[in-house]
Amino acid sequence: MTIGVWVLGDQLWAGQSALESCLQQHQQTPVIFIESLAHAGQLPYHLQKLVLVWSAMRHFAAELRSLGFPVTYAQSQDFKTPLIEWINSYQISELRVMTPTDRPFATLIQKLNLTIQVTFTPNNRFIWSDQEFIDWASGRKRLIMEDFYRQGRKRFNILMSGNQPVGGRWNFDKQNRKPPKGKLTLPETLWFEPDSITQDVINFIKQSEAFQDNQSYWQLEPFRWGVTRQQALQVMKFFIETRLSSFGPYQDAMVTGEQTMWHAMLSPYLNIGLLHPLEVVQAAQLAYLDNSSDWELNSIEGFIRQVLGWREYMHGVYVYLDDDYSERNWFNHTHPLPAFYWTGDTQMNCLHQILTQVKQIGYAHHIQRLMVLNNFAMIAGISPQELEDWFHAAFIDGYDWVMQTNVIGMGQFADGGMIASKPYAASANYINNMSDYCKNCTYNPRERTTENACPFNFFYWDFLARHYDLLKEQPRMTQILRNLERISFDELQIIRSKASDWHTTQ
Repeated sequence: MTIGVWVLGDQLWAGQSALESCLQQHQQTPVIFIESLAHAGQLPYHLQKLVLVWSAMRHFAAELRSLGFPVTYAQSQDFKTPLIEWINSYQISELRVMTPTDRPFATLIQKLNLTIQVTFTPNNRFIWSDQEFIDWASGRKRLIMEDFYRQGRKRFNILMSGNQPVGGRWNFDKQNRKPPKGKLTLPETLWFEPDSITQDVINFIKQSEAFQDNQSYWQLEPFRWGVTRQQALQVMKFFIETRLSSFGPYQDAMVTGEQTMWHAMLSPYLNIGLLHPLEVVQAAQLAYLDNSSDWELNSIEGFIRQVLGWREYMHGVYVYLDDDYSERNWFNHTHPLPAFYWTGDTQMNCLHQILTQVKQIGYAHHIQRLMVLNNFAMIAGISPQELEDWFHAAFIDGYDWVMQTNVIGMGQFADGGMIASKPYAASANYINNMSDYCKNCTYNPRERTTENACPFNFFYWDFLARHYDLLKEQPRMTQILRNLERISFDELQIIRSKASDWHTTQ
């Protein structure tokens, strides 16, 4: 009986469960990696995402060869053709694959209808296993992230003093919302130059007819992301040594021309397996314990909350909820995604700046994603499904499990409040406070009815008016709806007319 392992493009580390299950006989265990051009063409993916995944796959394949695994690396139009050739070549009787994180990929494997035994080993890419999250969630009326986060802190002994949180508080969010006022001294960013393997991938994509359309949306070069575990570990170490101690206060701030701020830039590496989230959390905690007299706890807690809290929670919710979650549309929003999401060509400076950055590097930080890109789409009534497809295609760290919960749930409130306790809707006032984008914008962030009124303003009040009956059932919306009620009928009519006219002119 010959066992073979298929390593998927987001499972790129030696500790993944399918490889681990063959550890005793690894020198005899055939391994296959497959680049499917058809799969890569399902959405107009960011070109740098394709480079990251394929280069990281090729580097990891070389690493496994050096460890003694017989490795087959294939590029094909589909997955099935090279898979069957490899199965026949090695006379494989059992194929082991670590359970895919994305549901559609598990379905894809099952639909291959292979004639041999296919064994899905448990997915060990996350801190909580799928079953552990299901056990935690079962029987709860609402899946509150804060409850889950506190349970994770206790369970894994992260920032704990006995049974109590270090510092006497679980949450330091209020200290982590500083606007970017005055002159900020921002940290350096760690980037890398492409090696020969990465350059080969870049050249292939540049010359391939399959990705010509993508080149009208995204920049392929300069490509500066890491592609190996060693480089990912360097980024983690660099973040901890140069950014973590100051991460908290300005983690929500947005500054023109600053692509990374104090953010860790670890999500692309976490999401393809080059880093494990628990090692990241433990490294951050260890650094804090070594420097607790100098480092502010709010920065470390804020970062750990993102990894041990939000990231694990979003994955768990994806596992736990029904397959039809991706089709939720609580507000029944159906407007098409504006073309400027793909081009960046809009007079709204906040959107122009962020979309241009995404075009350049496939990345934007969480507030840029939530309070600008998601916020605008929700208040403008854009289809959540079109927006999710765009997020999935545009972001270098975007996958089905990430984008369903973050866009459909958190960003668009399309699930009616299964994840978020209120819609993350905001007028231009939020963006004006948390960024410098409004200073150089055509529109006035303080106007909502004049000719140069910011679209975020008239769309915000129109959104509240359109969905008043739905929103009044949300306890956290009561005060906001009272503000809506203070707007005169005539002014509200102008606001609603401007919102309607905007869609007809796009």
